[in-house]
Amino acid sequence: MDLAALRPLVEAEAQALRAAGVARGDRVGWIGLNHPSMLACLLACEAVGAALVPLNWRLAAAELQWISEDAGLRLVREGPSSGATAPRPAAIPVRSDDGTLLLAYTSGTTGNPKGAKLSAAALRANAAHAQAMFGLSPQDHVLTVLPLFHVGGLNIQTMPALLLGARVTLHGRFDADAFLHAVERERPTLSLVVPAVMRALVAHPRWEAADLSSLRAVGAGSSDVPPELIAAFHRKGVPVQQVYGLTESAPIAIAQTREEALAAPGSIGHPIGECAARIVRRDGTEPAPGEEGEIQLRGPNLFSGYWNAATATAEAWTADGWFRTGDLGRRDASGQFWFTDRLKHLIISGGENIAPAEVERVLMTAPGVRECAVVGRPDPRWGEVPVAVVVPGEGFDAEALLRHCEGRLARFKHPRAVVTMGTLPRTSLGKVQVAALRALIGDA
Repeated sequence: MDLAALRPLVEAEAQALRAAGVARGDRVGWIGLNHPSMLACLLACEAVGAALVPLNWRLAAAELQWISEDAGLRLVREGPSSGATAPRPAAIPVRSDDGTLLLAYTSGTTGNPKGAKLSAAALRANAAHAQAMFGLSPQDHVLTVLPLFHVGGLNIQTMPALLLGARVTLHGRFDADAFLHAVERERPTLSLVVPAVMRALVAHPRWEAADLSSLRAVGAGSSDVPPELIAAFHRKGVPVQQVYGLTESAPIAIAQTREEALAAPGSIGHPIGECAARIVRRDGTEPAPGEEGEIQLRGPNLFSGYWNAATATAEAWTADGWFRTGDLGRRDASGQFWFTDRLKHLIISGGENIAPAEVERVLMTAPGVRECAVVGRPDPRWGEVPVAVVVPGEGFDAEALLRHCEGRLARFKHPRAVVTMGTLPRTSLGKVQVAALRALIGDA
């Protein structure tokens, strides 16, 4: 598939949207497995002046309903079946002609997800970053296996390649055997992975004998990439180009070139294109090389704000116009950036963001739960998995607590274990001590 092949689908989709009453400033939801119709819907939304809201089919019906109502969807388009239940659009959506083309919901630390508003200009700035990062050309062939409902799957390679005239092959969802088969038979030049995908590929029986020689590189991101996985790909002659970014940055902000991937494996590279990045101490000053601080970003690829969340939007930016990522990093003497940790208490499991507060809110409605906190536990397959730490009350039952999540939370957000204790460790200000809980569940 290339842009020329997609164009008839875009024209048909734009006609369908107009026939359904979609006008400038409306929001259109899309749910389903990876499919060309999703890309056509995005470009059709640009043609009619609407915004696309990609819906994660892994979410529970209640979560999809919340996003649908918060976004005020005019309608929902459905792609190939994913088993998900499409939410009902709000009856009377509010129009907002603010130039938003993609309204991408991202898990925050306060519970409900927030919709990051990305303009067509931000997406095109991001595409330029991708083209520079990977040295994309019209002769490239991108294999896309990560979900298009995340900006990573959509914008790190897929849309930049299409906009340049390159070829894209979509898989409905990731399957290790199908990935290896496609690389050997269809000979793509680029693909994008996350640590969970890398683990599945390296563990596959065909990995050692697989011919990956067509791949010039793979991009990798969403969470810290373990060095042993990078080494496994490098031994196959496939450089792992790390990319750092967030939904709010469309997402490419800091990235490695192919040469940097080989020379400094594990780093996240340099700020790319017109995106600037800096490291800032808690007191607002610039640290010395090698010293840790918050990563902050500025550039044309950044979002314009959160949908219906003026306070969160204001808090996301510094007084001098830098976006606070909530991530910790350092910059070495050569200027390379390195990701070190997250300031925000966010769990990343298999490439999916999990807001502990969102899970905690559901757990607190279960019988017998006096207090609870959710923290991430290292996991060899998924990177992290959520674990519930509970102060039990009368009628508490751990198995019943886990069943309580059914239908209320996406499966990947369900706690994998329950640990009980008499009280939660707290600071003098009453905040739960996350580090102490992580150590507790590690010992357990």
